[in-house]
Amino acid sequence: MSPKDAVKFVKENDVQIIDIRFTDLFGMWHHFSIPAADFTEDIFQDGLGFDGSSIRGFQSIEKSDMLLYPDPSTIFLDPFTEATTAVIICDIKDPETDEKYSRDPRYVAQKAEKYLKDTGIADTAYLGPEAEFFLFDGLYYESGAETSMYRIASEEAPWMSGREESRGFTMRNKGGYYPVAPNDKYQDIRSEMMLALMDMGIHVEMHHHEVGSAGQCEIDMRFDTLLKMADNMQKYKYVVKNVAFINGMVANFMPKPMFGDNGSGMHVHLSLWKNGNTLMFDQKGYGGLSDTARWMVGGILAHAPALLAFCAPTTNSYRRLVPGYEAPINLMYSSRNRSACVRIPMLSKSPKAKRIEFRAPDPTANPYLAFPAILMAALDGIQNKIEPPKPLDEDLYELPAKERAKIKQTPGSLRASIDALRKDHAFLLKGGVFTPDLIEKYIEYKLKQECDAIDLRPHPHEFYLYADA
Repeated sequence: MSPKDAVKFVKENDVQIIDIRFTDLFGMWHHFSIPAADFTEDIFQDGLGFDGSSIRGFQSIEKSDMLLYPDPSTIFLDPFTEATTAVIICDIKDPETDEKYSRDPRYVAQKAEKYLKDTGIADTAYLGPEAEFFLFDGLYYESGAETSMYRIASEEAPWMSGREESRGFTMRNKGGYYPVAPNDKYQDIRSEMMLALMDMGIHVEMHHHEVGSAGQCEIDMRFDTLLKMADNMQKYKYVVKNVAFINGMVANFMPKPMFGDNGSGMHVHLSLWKNGNTLMFDQKGYGGLSDTARWMVGGILAHAPALLAFCAPTTNSYRRLVPGYEAPINLMYSSRNRSACVRIPMLSKSPKAKRIEFRAPDPTANPYLAFPAILMAALDGIQNKIEPPKPLDEDLYELPAKERAKIKQTPGSLRASIDALRKDHAFLLKGGVFTPDLIEKYIEYKLKQECDAIDLRPHPHEFYLYADA
C-alpha cells in the first residue's frame, strides 16, 4: 500500500482519528493521535515529531527530538475506540542525520530481512510464534519500601474449590489442556479475541485453553514473514489485553505469574525459503531436517544463552525456565520431545511444513528484537556449519543423573543471560542488523532497572522462611 492508498483508506472508511504508533526498545507500544483531516501524503515525507528522551532506552535529553515516519502498509482500523480510528505503525529517524534510528527495534527487523537476502542463503524467513497468556478475574500487586505483595483472582483456579463463592468446575494445577466448558470458562472471550484479530487481517489458525489452571490460554496465528509477524505480535497483545479489559478481566503475559503451575511461553517456529522452495527438508536427515536446517539448530543452541537476553528478557522469565512444567531448559534438540530447547514438529509429512521450533522464548520478548536475534543465530549456524549436540528422544528429565549432568542448560537468571549477551554478540552485529549502541543500552537498562531492582528488594517468601530466625 502506498501513502496515497493509505489516505484513500482513511477517506473510504470515514475515519475520524489517526493513531500514530511505535515500539520502544523493550517492546511496549506507544501512541498519540491526530485528526484524520491532517493525515495527508506530506506526513509520509515530513514525518511527525516526538520526544525521544521520554521513551525508555532512546535518547538523552539534549538530543531528544526524533521523527516518526508512518509505514502505509500497516494501516488498520482500531476495533476498540468509540470514534472511528485508523492505526498506523511508524519507523523512527534522527532529524539531524535523516537516517533511520539504530535503536528503533522495527528497524532491526527490517535490517534482518535485508541481511538474510544479502547472504544469498535464503530470501524469506517464516516465523510462527505461539504466545501463551493468562486471563485473570483480578490482579493486584504492590511494591514499596515497607510492603510487597501480589494476589491473583481466578474463577478457574484450584484454590477456589473450597470457597463459598466458587461455582465448581475448577481446574487442577497443570490440568487445563483442552477441557470443555464449564471447566474451560473462556471459550467466548477467546473467540472474541480471534474475531478481532481476523478483522485486522491476521490469519488465526486456532485458539484453546492451555495446560495451566487459572485461565491459561493460547491463540495461534499463521506463520508469516519476520517483520510482518513482529507487527502482528504487537497487534495480538493489544487485542488480547483490550478484549479482556472490556470483559472485566486482566490478560497477563508474564512467563510465570503463579507458583506450582505451568508458565507461559512463546515457542517460535522458524523456516527458511529460497525462490519459493523450502531449505528445511531432507527425507534422509534426522527428523526430516536438511543439513542447512541442522546447522540452524546448531547456531541457535550455540548462541542460546545470549539469545535469551532478548527472547526471555525479564527476571520473571527464569521462574519459568526451571526443571519441570515442560520447561525447555535443555540445550538439545529432538523430534517431538518438548523438554528439549529446540524441537522438530512431526505433525505433517509435507516437506513444506518442515521447520524448527525454539521453545525457550516467552511473550515478554520484544518481537522486533527476538525474531531477528533467532534468525541471526540460525544464519551463523549455517555460515559456520555449527553441528548441534546429538539429538535425544528420551524424556530428558528421566535420564540418569550422570547423563543429565552432561547436558548444558539455559541460563538460570536474566543477569546470566545478559552476561552471555555481553560476551557473545558478534553474530548479531553482522550486516549492521544489531548495533553496539543498541546492545549496550539494552544491557545497561536490564541490569540497572530490572536485575538490580529485583535483587535489592526483600521477597515476600523470605519472611515465611526467615522472619523467626
